[in-house]
Amino acid sequence: MSKTNVGNYFEDFKIGQILNHATPRTITEGDVSLYTALYGGRFALQSSDEFAHDCGLECAPVDDMLTFHVVFGKTVPDISINAVANLGYADCRFLAPVYPGDTLSASSEVIGLKENSSGKNGNVFVRTTGTNQDGVTVLEYIRWVMVNKKDLANPAPETVIPDLPEAVSAEDLVVPEGLSYKEYNDTLAGSEFYWEDYQVGEKINHVDGMTVEAAEHMMATRLYQNTAKVHFDLNTQKEGRLGERIVYGGHVISLARGLSFNGLGNAQNIAAINAGRHVAPCIAGDTIYAWTEILDKAKLPGRSDVGALRCRLVATKDLIPAGFPHKDEDGKYDLSVLLDLDIWVLIPRKSVH
Repeated sequence: MSKTNVGNYFEDFKIGQILNHATPRTITEGDVSLYTALYGGRFALQSSDEFAHDCGLECAPVDDMLTFHVVFGKTVPDISINAVANLGYADCRFLAPVYPGDTLSASSEVIGLKENSSGKNGNVFVRTTGTNQDGVTVLEYIRWVMVNKKDLANPAPETVIPDLPEAVSAEDLVVPEGLSYKEYNDTLAGSEFYWEDYQVGEKINHVDGMTVEAAEHMMATRLYQNTAKVHFDLNTQKEGRLGERIVYGGHVISLARGLSFNGLGNAQNIAAINAGRHVAPCIAGDTIYAWTEILDKAKLPGRSDVGALRCRLVATKDLIPAGFPHKDEDGKYDLSVLLDLDIWVLIPRKSVH
């Protein structure tokens, strides 16, 4: 009996299957520091215990995307180790803050299957739940991934495609327990722009760029204990279309989020990921730029101190997004686009200041 794990192939997944993922992970201050070193995040809430205290929290919370990546990383050996590509995200909600010292675990339920017309692979839809050491759910999301078949002769399963919401309803967004922006200090936060200052349809060029280095993207992916081969093993990638290791898509998300500070400096929290697509692969040497479009605004029930902005965060490759490259009239993405991410962010309201 083999003692090594080759992971699951498409035909190994069944509707309703529960996967309890290995290796719980305690988030340390070292993890937070390394995350900052990798992406240069400057959001005050995650940078300063004192700023967080003034906003009603016990200390600076872990960056929301660090939480997402650690939970995501738990799932890779069971779900996407034999994947062709991670295709998208939906219905992702951040439900409770995570602090250094918290331990995260993950489990997933298979909620959809569809074999592709080639017969070589199929799409697997899963709902993943991340919990802390007290059993509190900190994160839930759906993702779908294209996974290779082990034996092409295996019959296709019954097609089940889950009903995915276009977006998380603003009424379902969760403000972290204790968070209050009634005494918000915009000087320390580094931005004078509040919820009221953003308009639907507005586009923001985040200006700055960051070049992806091979050592950094692999270090980041190891930080999340993501074992996907395409990010590490150059030998297996030499014969592929790119001939290079593919950068973990979450690395691009975090780079774009870090860059978005320049223009969205008061958007301290990500409350939800409505949808997301990794439009094209990224490899070392690509320079990432980002821009944001405000898609919607929402007041939150019972809150006068904080509102929500629905944002399209687009990451581009090697092209400063002065013209906001996205899609043409036929809906085809511009060749520079790497990431198209639809998110809700929480931002203080001016009305209470």
